Amino acid sequence: MIRNHQKSGSDLLFIIWAGGGVLIAYFLVYALRKTFTASTFDGLTLWGLDYKVAISICQIMGYLLSKYCGIKIVSELKRKRRLPAIILSAVGAELSLVLFGAIPYPFNFFCLFFNGLSLGCMWGFLFSYIEGRRLTDILASFLGVSMVISSGAAKSLGLHVLSFNAGPFWMPAVIGGMALPLLIGISFLLDRLPEPTPEEKREKSERVPLDKAQRGELLKKYAVYLVPLLAVNILYTVLRDVKEDFLVDIIKYTDIHLSSFLFFRMDAVVTVLLLVLLGSMIRVKNNRCALTILLMLMFSGSAVVFLSSVFFKGLSAMPIVWLFLQSMGIYTTYLAFQTVFFDRFIACFRIRGNVGFFIYISDFLGYLASCLFLFGKSLFNVRVNWLDYYNMLGVAVGISCMLFTGIVFSMLQQKKRMGLAIGI
Repeated sequence: MIRNHQKSGSDLLFIIWAGGGVLIAYFLVYALRKTFTASTFDGLTLWGLDYKVAISICQIMGYLLSKYCGIKIVSELKRKRRLPAIILSAVGAELSLVLFGAIPYPFNFFCLFFNGLSLGCMWGFLFSYIEGRRLTDILASFLGVSMVISSGAAKSLGLHVLSFNAGPFWMPAVIGGMALPLLIGISFLLDRLPEPTPEEKREKSERVPLDKAQRGELLKKYAVYLVPLLAVNILYTVLRDVKEDFLVDIIKYTDIHLSSFLFFRMDAVVTVLLLVLLGSMIRVKNNRCALTILLMLMFSGSAVVFLSSVFFKGLSAMPIVWLFLQSMGIYTTYLAFQTVFFDRFIACFRIRGNVGFFIYISDFLGYLASCLFLFGKSLFNVRVNWLDYYNMLGVAVGISCMLFTGIVFSMLQQKKRMGLAIGI
């Protein structure tokens, strides 16, 4: 009994240390990356494009290049290089924001490219501290839900600082300047986390760096699962980016009253619900069963996105409910895939590798699609009602991803019926 209490106490301390650390760290990463989205840049253009669309494309292109490099960098990253990589990335991001404020419009547009380039590998750097552990499900949930609350908080912080007449170009650097030292301090604490135990390595498979040949072999071997899953991630990356970057523009067409901390309050509720939902996966010991549950969550999240988009007119009298359902549906699907899925996938199929490799392939393709989507809209100079545009996108993404997750679910069930030895 005493031993069980001691174990529970040590687990709680580790969750606070590791889970709380990655949550705060990624919250601060968003403060360095997404606060510019609180500004509308009304009346400003660049090469005939809406200026906000133009700089969003620039940042996504930098992020995209970073994700591509991350396939190699993160999958080959060794423990001793994690902390220097995080510090270098954070400093580079803040420097780009300072230049965004210092260089006059419109010549400052390229600064956000370097901001995206600096931060694209941060998710992988942070996740490498928590993967392959007995408590990874709940630790990854902390990291994942930080994305939800951080998105709203970044906009809310941006609106708050703008209310003090900081100006749309200097506002991101002001917030980033406060976030930078905190992020470096939290990273030092994360770097002192102990390595996974031998028992955890047996249960979850040992996580090791992967060279180019090993990465290619894994892609070939598991392509039948990866192709539909990557399609899901691509579609939700596009939908999430449109919602995050243009939510201020979308809700102009609703009766939602725009206040500084509206987004933070909304996303805080979603964060708590997702933390409970994804964190409870720690109770599921069988890895194949865990994958099945995660696919069901992804299917359910897609159904919520689809239905709330189709029936928006019925919810138009309660636009806050519509916005909540969209956030809940998007992040349930997106984070089930981005946080817990590949950790369980590796353990289920006894793969010698790491989560970073799979995540960065999916992220690269997702951000490539997001960049092409925004660029295509701007290239053809499509003038749209952002609310109708977003709902049409939600319908297409929701129904497509229900189909793709259903395909993977069916393949896993077929393996079970054939009696193939996967999962423990």
